[in-house]
Amino acid sequence: MRTFFNVQDIGDLGKALAEAQEVKSNRFGYQHLGKNKTLLMIFFNNSLRTRLSTQKAAMNLGMNVIVLDVNAGAWKLETERGVIMDGDKSEHLLEAIPVMSSYCGIIAVRSFAGLQDRDFDYAETIVNQFVRYSGKPVVAMETATVHPLQAFADLITISEKCGELQIRRPKVVLTWAPHCRALPQAVPNSFAEWMNAADVDLVVTHPEGYELDPKFVGDAKVEYDQRKALEGADFVYAKNWSCPGVTNAADYGKILSKDMAWTIDTEHMSWTNNGYFMHCLPVRRGLIVTDDVIESDHSLVIPEAANREISAQVVLKRVLENI
Repeated sequence: MRTFFNVQDIGDLGKALAEAQEVKSNRFGYQHLGKNKTLLMIFFNNSLRTRLSTQKAAMNLGMNVIVLDVNAGAWKLETERGVIMDGDKSEHLLEAIPVMSSYCGIIAVRSFAGLQDRDFDYAETIVNQFVRYSGKPVVAMETATVHPLQAFADLITISEKCGELQIRRPKVVLTWAPHCRALPQAVPNSFAEWMNAADVDLVVTHPEGYELDPKFVGDAKVEYDQRKALEGADFVYAKNWSCPGVTNAADYGKILSKDMAWTIDTEHMSWTNNGYFMHCLPVRRGLIVTDDVIESDHSLVIPEAANREISAQVVLKRVLENI
């Protein structure tokens, strides 16, 4: 594996999940793979779990780690071609990328959607420049449209709970929830993509106008009635996203609804099959979910976050094995 962006990159999911459990039981058993190798983690945006978990995973594998915050201590980077650089951006990404790649063996990049230009975001303009010009393996730590390390960790968490409860084919519901800011679609996109590839019954529910890109939703059932969607659910994954602009490109990145009736509370969870609550974090309490739900013994947000280390380690291990 040389790049990691989508579920197809991980290959057979059964093997990947088995490898995750192997890594989890022996986190320091593969340090020979990373000895004298360097991971460069580049952040265009803030991070807590992604930064800590990916760095910890690399250290588990014996790697050296360099962390660069582009917006804190580095020159401001221009990402567009053909511009006259007479503004506040002093360096172009096209020069910065080969320089950065000369210091490392693997590059991990985190860059959010701008939510202004759908074509620019969905072309993955920034991370694809790293793939094209770095000459090094590139791992997505979230991009404009996907967050595969999170989705992989989510799948590990669901798989573990299903094994514990002996659930063979769980009903998994991805539900939109209100938020005070316009957020990207990366997390719901990847969650839908990975659940479609897994052996689950996926239902996606949201108000009209929030339809995700069909290439991620696939054959999942889309239900606009949240109560109907949640009925009998084993897992409820709540996440806000702004308008993806699928049905109306002019609405891309906009907030079309702040309907608090979509907030996950105990009544919503009562419609499920004694279901488990999931969220990628950070979460806005009172908007996405109520305190009693996220603090209940059926909340999986902490195990999900812990499994971010495992998903990152499996991915980095596989990249190292192919360098």
